[in-house]
Amino acid sequence: MNHQISRRRFIGMTAATAGAFTIIPSYAVSGLGHVAPSDKLNIAGIGIGSKGDVNLNNMRTENIVALCDIDWQYAKRCFDRFPDAKQYVDYRKMFDEMGKSIDAVVIATPDHTHGVCTMPAMQLGKHVYVQKPLTHSVYESRVLLEASRKYKVVTQMGNEGHSNNTVSEVCEWIWSGAIGEVTRVDAWTDRPIWPQGLTRPEQGMWVPEHIDWDLFIGPAAMRPYHRAYHPWDWRGWWDFGTGALGDMACHVLDVVFAAMKLGHPVSVEASSSAFNTESAPVAATIQYDFPARPKESNLNMPAVTVFWYDGGLLPRRPEGFPEGEELGTGRNGVIFHGTKGVLTCGNYGEKYRLLPESKFANLKPPAARLRRVGMSHEMDWVRACKESPENRVLPLSNFEYSGPLNEMVVMGNLAVRLKSLNKKLAWDGDNMRITNLSDSDVVRVANGIPRQEPRQITINAKQAAEEYIKHTYREGWSL
Repeated sequence: MNHQISRRRFIGMTAATAGAFTIIPSYAVSGLGHVAPSDKLNIAGIGIGSKGDVNLNNMRTENIVALCDIDWQYAKRCFDRFPDAKQYVDYRKMFDEMGKSIDAVVIATPDHTHGVCTMPAMQLGKHVYVQKPLTHSVYESRVLLEASRKYKVVTQMGNEGHSNNTVSEVCEWIWSGAIGEVTRVDAWTDRPIWPQGLTRPEQGMWVPEHIDWDLFIGPAAMRPYHRAYHPWDWRGWWDFGTGALGDMACHVLDVVFAAMKLGHPVSVEASSSAFNTESAPVAATIQYDFPARPKESNLNMPAVTVFWYDGGLLPRRPEGFPEGEELGTGRNGVIFHGTKGVLTCGNYGEKYRLLPESKFANLKPPAARLRRVGMSHEMDWVRACKESPENRVLPLSNFEYSGPLNEMVVMGNLAVRLKSLNKKLAWDGDNMRITNLSDSDVVRVANGIPRQEPRQITINAKQAAEEYIKHTYREGWSL
């Protein structure tokens, strides 16, 4: 890629002069929507059958030079969209053959392979855009954040709503003190919309010729192929996905994490529908407890409890919310409970309103404090990749932000998977460990042998927790 340093310095200086609220798209400088060939990124995609295809299509002004997927039938739409891109099954071979000609990589594989695909890309100095959830485990999130600092690449998690102006506006309303000090937040989603609460299929199936099952399994323990896992329903299986929480909380809890300036929770507790150790439950609630944060301007930020609801479970409607009106976006939403009022919004901060309406009807919006992106989430990442490092304005969901957000999200699944302990789990976020498990605590886990008794076995809870926090990878795979 031919770096035109002087032009990028101009972009960076112009954005800084504007108070860093709006980033100027490259086409505004290149002229009339045209991007010079020398100013395009060479982008590769790994996992392109669904969301990866959407992401790459949103970057179609760039050079899409390589496409990789373990299922070429599922990936056909993306292959057809970018016929000049070289096609691969194994991302490792793609890196070996095209590593020098690739500038950036989009990764949208199942959750359990995000980490093993992202790390080698960063080690090669490639910028990375990784779909949410960023990783399958807490440890993977921490390691990818540390690697992004080491290799100094531009990163972005695919929680696209974080680039919406409404997320910034909700943050500014909270920080203005309009609803007072917030000590409770409720957040919900209607997910899952895929099967959960399942037991492992009784028998495997022949692997279709167009699927490389070994590469799909990746670092997870090998199991026979079944269409219950691929192409889409892997989300509900613990070995491959992170359930409704992992899928949607990077969206719904994003505005909460940002507005409340959250970090590590100090404790977490879960309850759920009938529990199965192979897959996530049909419905769950999770309680996260966070300590007080540093004072924000003139606003104290005391300890706050965040409640998560999924699978159709909902919080109480706040007092004064108009009867018959949709709360949040209906399927997803957030309620901030403050000492002076309530703010409700959708999962991307949209449709926000302050209650009681009579109190806030004539209140002037607070001054803008956060950068407004002015382009798609994907193209804001592309913009940052093109800028010279000394003048680079990072995209909003870079790993410095999204890494800790993702840790909080997948850490909630620890509570779900350890719920048979019937206790609130004390969390040491700095050291990534649960501190109140005793040697006598045991928890149920899957034994991986379908249709044989016992279907589940009981092991030491500390051992189980360590595995959920930092996975043991299948032989031949590492992070």
